[in-house]
Amino acid sequence: MRWTQPLLYIGLATVVMTGCNSQPNTPNHSDREEWIDLFNGQDLDDWIIKIAGSPPGENTLNTFRLEDGKIVVSYDQYDELNGRWGHIFYKEPFSHYRIEVEYRFVGEQVAGAPEWAIRNNGIMYHAQSPYEMAIDQGYPACMEVQLLGGNGTDERHTSNLVTPGTHAVYEGELREDHIIESTSKTYHGDQWVTAEVEVHGNDLAIHRVEGEEVIRYSGMQLDDGTLLHEGYIALQAESAPIEFRSVRLLNLKGCMDDSASNYKSYFVANDPDACTY
Repeated sequence: MRWTQPLLYIGLATVVMTGCNSQPNTPNHSDREEWIDLFNGQDLDDWIIKIAGSPPGENTLNTFRLEDGKIVVSYDQYDELNGRWGHIFYKEPFSHYRIEVEYRFVGEQVAGAPEWAIRNNGIMYHAQSPYEMAIDQGYPACMEVQLLGGNGTDERHTSNLVTPGTHAVYEGELREDHIIESTSKTYHGDQWVTAEVEVHGNDLAIHRVEGEEVIRYSGMQLDDGTLLHEGYIALQAESAPIEFRSVRLLNLKGCMDDSASNYKSYFVANDPDACTY
């Protein structure tokens, strides 16, 4: 009888060890957010400049430049604006993502620009390619996150929705307003501001300022009703000098098979071709 208890322990240990060894291998998932720096702080090689009146790739009057690790929009070589609205596009399109931009307005508006454009630029998304734009086209067809700086006196919400050649569904209604204002605070002076846009294809867009949601909408589409599921991202030069010190993106489209090694639970759109096992 003195052997019964030890043998029982040995048997249980064998079962436990066998049970552990019989479990299938599972991928070592990590949900750490993998942000991509669209702007590397060193050059503008991944970006395409398009300024009205010039072909894609031509940086008229050195409007966009790299200074001190920042993307800088400057008008110091302009006598007047003369309708030369500008944009700088990232080289590839996206559909589901979060993009975060740190920006600040600096200096004075260029001569000959309209009053409404004072301290007024934007983040354009779901935009047409710069190569699809006509030479004299001032703005791409896109959804715009309007970046507004305070004038020192008046209330001016930033991260408003602007719709150049587009519409969206806001509060359950298809709206044709050119501007739908957000609920953000006003940011006066030359302070740095962090703006974020979360985009789920055509289903949802959320604007955030300093981490707080200020507007959301859906049903992004061209004026003719064509739904916008993806497109290019661009930063705007609309007569106001501005600096961008960070432009980064978290892709929300990827492998949603949880048996894959690169599965992320925060993905909202599946890309089976991206899976690795």
